[in-house]
Amino acid sequence: MGATDTLIRNRELRIYFISLFAILAACTVACYLINTSAGVISLAASILVVAISSIFTFWRYRQLARLSLYLNRIANGEYSIDIRDNAEGELSILKNEIYKVTVTLREQASLLEKDKIFLANAISDISHQLKTPITSMYVMVDLINNEDLPAEKRNEFIRNIRSQLERLQWLVTSLLKLSRIDAGAVKFRKDRIKVKELVEKSLEHLLIPMEIKNQTLEILGDENTEFIGDFNWTCEAVSNIVKNCIEHTPEGGKIGIRFSETSLYTIIEIYDNGEGIRKKDLPYIFNRFYKGSNSHKDSIGIGLAMSKSIIEGQDGTIDVRSELGEGTVFSLKFHKGVL
Repeated sequence: MGATDTLIRNRELRIYFISLFAILAACTVACYLINTSAGVISLAASILVVAISSIFTFWRYRQLARLSLYLNRIANGEYSIDIRDNAEGELSILKNEIYKVTVTLREQASLLEKDKIFLANAISDISHQLKTPITSMYVMVDLINNEDLPAEKRNEFIRNIRSQLERLQWLVTSLLKLSRIDAGAVKFRKDRIKVKELVEKSLEHLLIPMEIKNQTLEILGDENTEFIGDFNWTCEAVSNIVKNCIEHTPEGGKIGIRFSETSLYTIIEIYDNGEGIRKKDLPYIFNRFYKGSNSHKDSIGIGLAMSKSIIEGQDGTIDVRSELGEGTVFSLKFHKGVL
């Protein structure tokens, strides 16, 4: 009924059928004036043409009405409908093209749903990371206000508050950096970098923590080894990985960095002989805010995630292999590029 109403209201179709009737009527009258039999045959043929044309037009509009209904359902979020048609013809091509668009919309909707879940989890994790130090600082501030508190304790609380504030500052700064990378707002430089210089710069602020834990440092590689990338951002990525190794390597342990270059890529391996990573944790250690079963109590779970984003943002790859009780190896691979 809907398609019939559409046919009646369609101005173009009315003009088409009126014109068709007029032409066929003129032909029929002309044939009748020439010969009665020819006029009868022409009339029958005209009726047949009008009938076939009407049936075809009605069928075509029924198909268009179905397509319209299908598009309305898509607009309401139903992406599971399949109207693919293997027949020949313009309508079949249109159906197949609409189905392709539907598949794309379904994939985008799925990605959007995953992003929403990720965002909700990230907000929850960030809230937790902020809440813990803030609550701790509130308690210490209340204690500091106590006039009977010994000066030594007061100074200790002040140092703890400063430490918590530094931790918060690092967290917020890291999250802002990660957000910029994920949003594609960071334009990584493409400079020719000496790996030895990169390693030395990355280790500058980590030598003291290593010395405190009496850990030995081993650096192996040709000083001419180089790659194309962003010096400062890659320094941050390497520093985060080395910091992770220091935290999970006991006193007297060893931290090592080795690097080499082939015709296809430059590889930097950062390794330790620490406690290792459990197999169940390995697939997730680069996830934001993920904490393994042997994570440090002050760990936030963002350093390795940032390193991964930085390396992959420069078309590199990062992998990890580990044996529990033997140590861990992080492999950073930078493929050869053109300046």
